[in-house]
Amino acid sequence: MLTLAWVPARAADTGVPAPALRLLDGQGRQHDLAGLRGKVVYLDFWASWCGPCRQSFPWMNQLQQRHAKDGLAVVAVNLDTEAKDAATFLARYPASFSVLYDAAGASAKAWGVKAMPSSYLIDRQGAIRSRHIGFRPSSAAELDAQIAALLQTP
Repeated sequence: MLTLAWVPARAADTGVPAPALRLLDGQGRQHDLAGLRGKVVYLDFWASWCGPCRQSFPWMNQLQQRHAKDGLAVVAVNLDTEAKDAATFLARYPASFSVLYDAAGASAKAWGVKAMPSSYLIDRQGAIRSRHIGFRPSSAAELDAQIAALLQTP
């Protein structure tokens, strides 16, 4: 079982700009994380075979719905090597937020992803503030509080 942890980013990463992220969505449009400066970003790396991802997607939908007007952008990066696996997952667990694709896994390496799901909370200036490994619904209130606190910061 995955250990759930929402921890500050490594000391070397705290307050530094998040790594570049430029990926395509399912319609072939390119998205660039740098284009979200000025928003708080919840960036989630996931795969169709990830059990906790089945629980995190409904929560991320709610998160996007509650906080989009406050400046939150939820972005999920799929790491499946087969697009059909992601499509099957999304048919069962639809996303109301941006879903990007990286079958080669280069972004996961750049971000230091070690487990699924792995999420990063990025401030309005584009700096990583914390990372989260795994997902449990019982941790949702703590995550919400941390996101709400960042949304209060200009």
